[in-house]
Amino acid sequence: MSKITKVVARQVFDSRGNPTIEAEIFVKNLSSSSICPSGASTGTYEAFEKRDKANKKYLGKSVFIPVKYINTVISKKLKNQNIHNQERIDHILIKLDGTKQKKKIGANAILAVSMAAKKLSAKIKKIPLYKNFLVKSNYKLPYPLMNIINGGAHANNRLRIQEFMIRPDRAKSFSESVRMCFIVINNLKKLIKQMGYSTSVGDEGGFAPMINDNESALKLIVKAINLSGFKNGKDISICLDVAANELIKNKKYSIHSKKFISVDKSIQNYLKLIKKYKIKSIEDPFGENDWTAWNKFLSKTQKIQIVGDDLFVTNLERLKVGFLNMSANSILIKLNQIGTVTETLEVIKFAQLIGYKTIISHRSGDSEDSFIADLAVGTNSNQIKTGSLARSERVAKYNQLIRIEEKLGKYSKMNTI
Repeated sequence: MSKITKVVARQVFDSRGNPTIEAEIFVKNLSSSSICPSGASTGTYEAFEKRDKANKKYLGKSVFIPVKYINTVISKKLKNQNIHNQERIDHILIKLDGTKQKKKIGANAILAVSMAAKKLSAKIKKIPLYKNFLVKSNYKLPYPLMNIINGGAHANNRLRIQEFMIRPDRAKSFSESVRMCFIVINNLKKLIKQMGYSTSVGDEGGFAPMINDNESALKLIVKAINLSGFKNGKDISICLDVAANELIKNKKYSIHSKKFISVDKSIQNYLKLIKKYKIKSIEDPFGENDWTAWNKFLSKTQKIQIVGDDLFVTNLERLKVGFLNMSANSILIKLNQIGTVTETLEVIKFAQLIGYKTIISHRSGDSEDSFIADLAVGTNSNQIKTGSLARSERVAKYNQLIRIEEKLGKYSKMNTI
């Protein structure tokens, strides 16, 4: 049995330049490490991210307290545990915290350790990480939901919708899917330059031009798709992350303009956009507690992907409520929303059991850690959402998927959309 000898943690920095936790776990002289990501647009029901709010040297954002907890308490508690028993390791971490949203230790501390353990287990077994999850054969590559224009909390512009993405629906391989997106992104960059806007990027690598409204962004994307020689809605489809939690007031929404309107009017506007721009996926179209609005919307949009992020927060209890309420047909999976690998896999298994599409996702504050690329393949998840072809913390995930596809060789195939 491969027994854990120690766990070491340190404060490092994420892609937004904020402190985060890296945990390194050891079995004798072998070790693996993992870095916890951090979100900007977060749901109320997410697991808690613990920071040193009293430490003014780091503007209240340092993580020295949870790092110390890992180096002392967690390291002692996990010593001599079997590195291959992920469920046992995660159970110990969950029990140590003892709160529903992991507010005592912090999900950032717990997750960094949990991911590092999964990595080291694969390393000791001498298998690729993607082979250490749910699927043991017939691996499938996910389609990328590639962020190309940022708005909302991820950019300093006037766009209400947070993410405008493209999905290369007719790609026959992952490498081909990246190539298709690459072409559209570069043509989009040319168009933005021609308009006299900056081609600087937002937190997730998408362009963040000072565009005034959602439709202007959508028209620009359609133009870039056409310029690239593709057909919008067939070769490449537009997908949105609305992040409606940021756009709600007194049960009304300002999704489509600064004016707050009713759920029914918001749905009517969505339906117009879906038809006009052939939109195939919408994430978080309404608020995290507005179950009725979600149900109404799903009943009118059966042919497209309706994704719950803030609605479900990778939480099994909330997913079950959403399923019974017929709120969505897909779920976004973010490890740090729930806090352990074991709990994440439980959510993925249940989602796939009830026929939901699973989409593995990064966070806006991410790192060079490519764990989620292997997770997407190792769970046969339909899609992956990990930003644009910009910023190394985003590209690291795409590069890892290209490597995995190469290793699978003739057995490599794309998932269903």
